[in-house]
Amino acid sequence: MKTVALVGTFDSKGAEYLYVKGLLNDVGIDVFTIHSGVFESAFTPDVSNAEVARAAGEDIEELARAKDRARATATLSKGIEILLPKLFGEGKFDGVLSFGGSGGTSIVTPGMRALPIGVPKIMVSTMAAGDVSVYVGTSDIIMYPSIVDVAGLNSLSMKIFSNAAHAMAGMLKFEARQQVEKKPLVAATMFGVTTPCVDAAREYLEERGYEVLVFHATGAGGKTMESLIASGFFEGVLDLTTTEWCDELFGGILAAGKERMDAAAKCGVPQVVSVGALDMVNFGPYDSVPKKYKGRNFYRHNPTTTLMRTTQEENKQLGRVIAQKINKSTGPAALMLPLGGVSMIDKEGEPFHGKEEDAALFEVIREHIDPERVELIEMDCHINDAQFGRAAAQKLIDEINCKKEK
Repeated sequence: MKTVALVGTFDSKGAEYLYVKGLLNDVGIDVFTIHSGVFESAFTPDVSNAEVARAAGEDIEELARAKDRARATATLSKGIEILLPKLFGEGKFDGVLSFGGSGGTSIVTPGMRALPIGVPKIMVSTMAAGDVSVYVGTSDIIMYPSIVDVAGLNSLSMKIFSNAAHAMAGMLKFEARQQVEKKPLVAATMFGVTTPCVDAAREYLEERGYEVLVFHATGAGGKTMESLIASGFFEGVLDLTTTEWCDELFGGILAAGKERMDAAAKCGVPQVVSVGALDMVNFGPYDSVPKKYKGRNFYRHNPTTTLMRTTQEENKQLGRVIAQKINKSTGPAALMLPLGGVSMIDKEGEPFHGKEEDAALFEVIREHIDPERVELIEMDCHINDAQFGRAAAQKLIDEINCKKEK
């Protein structure tokens, strides 16, 4: 029988969690309860709050006496983060379900993030309608809006609780029977304006026995890829779309953080990097673009996305960062330059066509690349020409094979 870890503040929301426990039991799902509240649970849990606090090096009675909400939340969050992966490793549960406001969400989601990708995780939260990146991180947590506060059983909350419980039951009871053939995994980065390139590379790799996971370079995509590289998921990285650096350096909305491009370099994972979509910074609706950029070359991609063409000076900064990052590689690495343009709208007749801007980018990369660590490959074609994508894919295969032979 499949088992759900039901994690939450059973002191203040005991009736609600018992209701959900009953729903799960009614559809043939066992329940493993973990109390993450400060005070005494309304029922006897499988794991007490004392055990949770102890995992974080604290005493639950002292936490209760202190009446310091911030300290208690931080302690219980740390305890859940330590205990959940441990208990999962012991086979205590198959999925995790929780309900809460900002406090309960903050306590449980770090533990959910510590579980492997693919383990069902649902957080029913009052915070689910806003920016949930602080809770989800690079994991696969499903954030489900609670609509009303998780306080009491009423016609609306009971429907939400029921939907969440049955969604969890469905994920556990209905698994794909088809076994996917295990193939060496490759990570690739893509944007809408580099899709033809990455599609050509992906097809080339798949024909040669690789499985390619494509990450959309939207900030969250880059962060997730970096996390999975660091966790050892990939045989190689085809980082052809490094556009997130434009947003990181110049205030766009799709930045992936200063650690972008670190994981493959540090872990020695073979990588082929390019300069896909370094011609653009991403903003929201046109009216949201910072005033300091007034008069720049803009392209309204859609009503909610405005692109700004990078200048020669900005491209010099980008070139230095890309070179510095890949120069740290401890494994096979190549940097490929498409001399005919870096995105779908950076070519003759398109709004971001810019020979001078691209030339500034390429020249700085040539100046700063370390030939002892990185092979620089220049091709007289556009990034979206099929020959570029296939050449990048073959180069990565060569690197992977080279590493295996050592």
